[in-house]
Amino acid sequence: MLSMAWMNLKQRKLRTSLTTLGVVIGIMTIFAVASLGEGFRGEIKQRMEQGFELNVLIVFPGSFTAGLREGFSQKDIEYIKNVTGVSHATPLITIPLTEEVKLCNETGTKLGAFTIGAVNFTEMMEILPQRFILTKGRFPRENERGKIVLGYKASVVNETIVADVGDNVTLSMPALPTMSTSNFNFTVSGVLAKGGTSGITNFDYWAFISIEDALNIITKKDKPYQIILVKVSNVQDADRIAKEIEKYFGSYSVTVFVPTAFTRQVNNILSLVQMFLIAIGSISLIVAGVGIMNIMTVAVMERTREIGILKAVGAKNRTVLGMFLTEALLVGIIGGLIGEFTGCLFSYGLAQILNNFLQPNKTELLERPETQSIKLTPALSITWMIIAFMFAIIICIIFGLYPARKASKLNPVEALRYE
Repeated sequence: MLSMAWMNLKQRKLRTSLTTLGVVIGIMTIFAVASLGEGFRGEIKQRMEQGFELNVLIVFPGSFTAGLREGFSQKDIEYIKNVTGVSHATPLITIPLTEEVKLCNETGTKLGAFTIGAVNFTEMMEILPQRFILTKGRFPRENERGKIVLGYKASVVNETIVADVGDNVTLSMPALPTMSTSNFNFTVSGVLAKGGTSGITNFDYWAFISIEDALNIITKKDKPYQIILVKVSNVQDADRIAKEIEKYFGSYSVTVFVPTAFTRQVNNILSLVQMFLIAIGSISLIVAGVGIMNIMTVAVMERTREIGILKAVGAKNRTVLGMFLTEALLVGIIGGLIGEFTGCLFSYGLAQILNNFLQPNKTELLERPETQSIKLTPALSITWMIIAFMFAIIICIIFGLYPARKASKLNPVEALRYE
């Protein structure tokens, strides 16, 4: 039966080729979209893991619903440290650098920092050991004042070192009645290694001073902390710890950023987009199935006399049914195999084209945080290969079933009279 079906397909080469082409295009589209979708999801997941530590929660005051609120007190820090599952918690005071608030070297040249962060250096090294790494110098000791640690891009502007270890830098601020001075001098103690990743834990454009120094600069002393970094012992407990922190402060009083929850949400969105694109690609395969039904219906009409002869010599209905279904099956197998091969080539070609469009614009004249290019690499999955191949066979059999049943139900006497 298989050889007979193959001979019948070979006798109508052009018709078979065009029918198979429809299946090839459908499978090629499905496989390419699925491969690119898997590759894009893997790239985004890798970027999120680089930009955020999954075991570190970030607590901000206020929320999108209630707006901003006052900062955190030392009492709040101590409560979070005592929450079950929390290994470390440390506060941050942030001083944004603007046209009026400047960080300059001894010659008056502005450093590349965008923000000054006041931290406990010992606790930061425990919470973010992979981010808080020095390329030169040392971290300030406990209770050591007047020291500053620069991010890589804060120290190096346009490939020129503007401040190095041992240099003096000055933080200039507008004079306030509560301040005796508007200029604060620091000595560069160290320079962080280049991070180069996106996310809040990219400290290339930060400068760090001690919390004690910051408390002498800012005006709000009772609740001075704007951010709390919370390191959890087990990533699986992150959601529970976040809810406990939110419960302590009250509804909408704080926002707790949970990297694992964010990763899950992004993964779900990417999965929906991928399935939507695959569904669109499947339409072309369904169209190919309709073409198979049409071609096989015409073939039944053309081969009516042949079917009548087969039945006259003893062929049963299921034999005729099997013969036509085998032809549909062969179209599905051939189209599926060629479609997966061309889909693999198409996915890499399309990825190359998209990568050229996704390159960051490098024509800016001003220094700004670097934008990493997203490189799409198709993820060829055995699972998707099997799914696409089986889908091709199923579609061909389903749409070939009607003309095959029609052929098997023909009356042999009437079929022999057919001209």
